[in-house]
Amino acid sequence: MIEKDRYAKLREIDRRHVWHPFTQMKTWMREEPLVIERGEGNYLLDVNGNRYLDGVSSLWCNVHGHRKRELDEALVAQAGRIAHSTMLGLANAAATELAEALIEIAPRGLSRVFYSDSGAEAVEVALRIAAQYWQLKGETRKRRFFTLSGSYHGDTLGSVSLGYSEQFHRHLRPLLFSVTKTEPPHVFRFYHGMSREAALEHALSEAQKLIREASGELAALVIEPIMQGAAGMWDHPAQYLHEIARLARDAGALVIADEVATGFGRTGRMFASEHAGLCPDLMCLGKGITGGYLPLAATLASEEIFEAFLGEPDEFRAFYYGHTYTGNPLAAAVACANLEIFRKEAVIDRLAPRIAQMTRALNEGFAPLPHVADVRQAGMMVGIELMREPTRREPYRLAEQTGVRVIKAARRRGVVIRPLGDVIVLMPPLSISESELDTLLEATKESIREVTEA
Repeated sequence: MIEKDRYAKLREIDRRHVWHPFTQMKTWMREEPLVIERGEGNYLLDVNGNRYLDGVSSLWCNVHGHRKRELDEALVAQAGRIAHSTMLGLANAAATELAEALIEIAPRGLSRVFYSDSGAEAVEVALRIAAQYWQLKGETRKRRFFTLSGSYHGDTLGSVSLGYSEQFHRHLRPLLFSVTKTEPPHVFRFYHGMSREAALEHALSEAQKLIREASGELAALVIEPIMQGAAGMWDHPAQYLHEIARLARDAGALVIADEVATGFGRTGRMFASEHAGLCPDLMCLGKGITGGYLPLAATLASEEIFEAFLGEPDEFRAFYYGHTYTGNPLAAAVACANLEIFRKEAVIDRLAPRIAQMTRALNEGFAPLPHVADVRQAGMMVGIELMREPTRREPYRLAEQTGVRVIKAARRRGVVIRPLGDVIVLMPPLSISESELDTLLEATKESIREVTEA
């Protein structure tokens, strides 16, 4: 009775005062919210004591499960020293040590770390660095950015310009800057029925044409390596990543790898760029950087880019950007402990069996379902696209809320997942066990069947 009374009170407070992200609040306030109170390993527990397997890593950021002992201890130990100290005019030990640890695991050529608070800000930082870099180099025409259509790079105005979505961002259009966009391979494969080989060739041909047309104006290619996350879990082959980066560099542009979602093991490598041997000029990190504990992000840069900003005070070459909590010691200390877990527990090496298990289940159990139009996977990142009539590429109507109904059905089976429209996303913690992954996959499959075959 006490738990029910508490739930009712929290529900009332939430409906009266809280504004949830990416949520139509009129619908939300008609429903019974799931109120999470605790985490244990790979599970979430609500205020009523119900347990749910965390099938999307608490929005793609939890890595080793909840209440990981080493991360808890790092947080408590740092809190016993200092919770925050500004990086404007000061350094702090935790952020300094983390910078060294990040550079040790980063792709070759990256040597400098600029901290921020979220993945979107990490991308914003990369945009500003790239734009100012070319101005400082005297290449004043290089102001245009090149991205993949359907990309998603965050929700600050600069990152929205890169990953514009008509559904989400149309009210902001007057505030955004122009970006050159190219169609990635999946557009030609999925929507035009091309083979993977033909789709790759067509996508690279289009990219080459657009790069040629923007000759002398491109500041940078900005790309989510291997998997476009919030765009709908669209994967592309390593060859595409390698070749489009080469085309951009041949045109004199920088390459920015947005590894906010794909970094820290999600694709089976520490960073997705490694699949193509890509060494970006700038790399954006977030989400998994603290193991899902605290907000922290970083933009890594090459020494060549960093040196362009060096000068005397009256030259105004400095990078004038930063936030109050930049390089927060609590977050940095937990991030250091997170990287140590990766090393000690050989997390990346242990992923192969779980990735293979996921692949088998998707091929055997999901692909044959009558309303599954496509299954996309890169390591532990999965997108399952649902359509009313897959062969004709006929989607469900938005009002049907098919994806939302599937995740609610999964919740009744003790699993928390999220959709991107009618794409069901699976991205569990890297610590998920074989039996837990079976549970996640079976619950998702049965939920899809329940909703689409009703």
